Amino acid sequence: MLKNKSNCVQLTAYQEERQSIEQLEHLLEASNSHPRLVASTGEEILLPKSVYVALRQVVHAMVLGQSITIFHQEEEMTTQQAADFLNVSRPYLIKLLEQGEVPHIKVGSHRRIRFQDIATYKQQRDTKRRQHLNEVTAFLQDEGFYNQQSSELML
Repeated sequence: MLKNKSNCVQLTAYQEERQSIEQLEHLLEASNSHPRLVASTGEEILLPKSVYVALRQVVHAMVLGQSITIFHQEEEMTTQQAADFLNVSRPYLIKLLEQGEVPHIKVGSHRRIRFQDIATYKQQRDTKRRQHLNEVTAFLQDEGFYNQQSSELML
């Protein structure tokens, strides 16, 4: 299924398409040659690597039953779309907006967030998370927790 809202494209596979999509994923993974697209007229074109990589990611997500949404960098998102992208609740996103963590504009009483801004926030958030996890892991290693058997850690 293809929905087009302005510059946003949403893809969801129908159940009857799953077998074909699984076959497509297998072909994309098994191919050692440069991928080509063949039109119904027989005309062939080599797929650019960037298109091939994007196609593999889209097909893999669809095999898993996930919906895909494609946004242009400058596209404005609703607060619900942005919250879904970050995998957070809408009220939490509103709090981030009000604290100035993510730039946004107001259209009437509604807030809009540019995709590029929410993607930048997500990248920064994920980088901070990784840094904190690395610090905690290093601390636990220094304290010897990774040297103990799991049964020794149980209370």
